[in-house]
Amino acid sequence: MELLGLHHISIFTENARRNFDFYTKVLGLRLVKKTVNQDDPYTYHLYYGDEIGSPGSAVTFFEVPNMVKNRPGRNQISALSLRVPNDAALDYWDKRLDEFEVFHSLGEKQFGRKIIRFKDVDGLTIHLVSDEENERKEAAHPFKDGPVPIEYAIIGLGPVRISVFKKRKKRMRC
Repeated sequence: MELLGLHHISIFTENARRNFDFYTKVLGLRLVKKTVNQDDPYTYHLYYGDEIGSPGSAVTFFEVPNMVKNRPGRNQISALSLRVPNDAALDYWDKRLDEFEVFHSLGEKQFGRKIIRFKDVDGLTIHLVSDEENERKEAAHPFKDGPVPIEYAIIGLGPVRISVFKKRKKRMRC
């Protein structure tokens, strides 16, 4: 079986309203659906994605009030990547993140592709990744009515970094 990418990713947020404002107003994603957690109907479950909610574009969040800020650790999603069409889009995002006073990096490369790195409202590291050098581009459906021009809009999920605990083998001393 060949894995072609991620269908969606689910993450926790401390405050659904702040999360909504950041992901829709700053990042320009479409709120695809607002529902509740099936296991806890008092918990919001927010779905964001592209214009048509395509597989590979969805990021979902479960609200966990009073959750502590994200900090690097083990057994967690430690970075989420979102793809943008090309390097010119990263120039747009540099200016946009400045406008919203989101501290970010610029001019970095990861696996041969240009990225911008920043943190969301809960402290999760996010990478905006240019698709310019991506050999396997899927059809994109950017959110047309969003605050970001479609030629620069987020077009889907990129790589996700998961930090896990690795058990070390016991060493024998002689």
